[in-house]
Amino acid sequence: MAQTIHILGGGLAGAEAAFQAAAAGQRAVLYEMRPQAMTPAHKTDRLAELVCSNSLKSETRNTAPWLLKEELRRMGSQLLAAAEKARVPGGQALTVDRDVFAQEVSAALGAMEGIEIRREEVKTIPADGIVVVATGPLTSDALAAEIARLTGAEGLYFYDSISPIVDAETIDYSIAFRASRYGKSIDATDDYLNCPLNKEQYDAFVDALLEAQKHTPHIPGDVPYFEACLPVEEIARRGRDTLRFGPMKPVGLTDPRTGRWPYAAVQLRQETLRASSYNLVGFQNYLKYPDQKRVFRMIPGLENAEFLRYGQIHRNTYINAPSLLDPTLQLRSTPRILFAGQISGVEGYVESIATGLIAGRNAAAIVRGETLRVLPRETALGSLCHYIAHADPKHYQPANITFDLLPKLDEESLARFKRDKKARHAEVCRRALERLEEFSGVAV
Repeated sequence: MAQTIHILGGGLAGAEAAFQAAAAGQRAVLYEMRPQAMTPAHKTDRLAELVCSNSLKSETRNTAPWLLKEELRRMGSQLLAAAEKARVPGGQALTVDRDVFAQEVSAALGAMEGIEIRREEVKTIPADGIVVVATGPLTSDALAAEIARLTGAEGLYFYDSISPIVDAETIDYSIAFRASRYGKSIDATDDYLNCPLNKEQYDAFVDALLEAQKHTPHIPGDVPYFEACLPVEEIARRGRDTLRFGPMKPVGLTDPRTGRWPYAAVQLRQETLRASSYNLVGFQNYLKYPDQKRVFRMIPGLENAEFLRYGQIHRNTYINAPSLLDPTLQLRSTPRILFAGQISGVEGYVESIATGLIAGRNAAAIVRGETLRVLPRETALGSLCHYIAHADPKHYQPANITFDLLPKLDEESLARFKRDKKARHAEVCRRALERLEEFSGVAV
């Protein structure tokens, strides 16, 4: 009798792993503790619920995020297929209606032969079969303790954050204007709303932000924020103009009322297919809710905004993967156990989907008794797994996909593209997709 593949967690990584295992003809049991036990960030019991941004990052050809998504599409990612069905305008990014996306994934998982969904909290690692741990950054305390016992290491954590969402009907469109930065958009539309600030408005906003009251962290000690997801108030503390060079940068945004770039700007990104709500891009924060309402209503165009969700911060748990995992995502001490998603130490939606795809496929291969193959380093998928397994364990921090993770071109190619960064990146992507085809037989 074939072994069961137990997949712990119904987030992005777990959902993709279940799809891949079942598509390979194996029986997968997907465990999700919601709604019996909720997390501080999730609002529904749907599988693959997006709790932070609704963006799956850039779709601009020959960028690192595009390359990772392109590899996943060619490998048959079911979640990227669902993202296409839930797509909303997002400039050069793949952005989705998060409710439609979760509904698509939940329905597909429920209808797929070979997948059993169990709504229960798993507190211990199953003693038999193959196990994919994909419980994400909000792993329950009981299972986190079990993982710490299993790995022989203390759990790591940092604080992750969520941006506020406002009701579209309460935005002042006489002030907020539509534009993508430098007019760049995949379908030539202006997909973002932009709230412009002059210097006086910006200074008053920064003062209020710095004076606003914060929530008290529920984990004592210093707050180890992830640098790629800093709270907006933390960014403001790093310098008077830091926000103007970060989430409030005005470059490339021409205010139609003045014909010039504003002094600073807040961008709003569409949340739903019906454009009924928008999130404040880069405005994750840890302020108390009354202060969020007061301070963010100082932004021109949002004076009467109704907040459908306030920003918040939650604990993000992950393992010290370089000291524990192989590039196949198997636990070295117990190869029948694999890790995927943010708990393995990747940061980002697509990166979580990627590790879920690899873990699901590898779990199926283990059941079939096959020797696991490591993805080529030249691919984004292979480089992501290489980072997980080979980063410095003393300084391990979650990573998004970047070209820095991929191996450099040979000296001849570097010399040829020395002064043309775009051409160099295009060559890296061409090489990656070529190597993926050689590895998997997927035509480019």
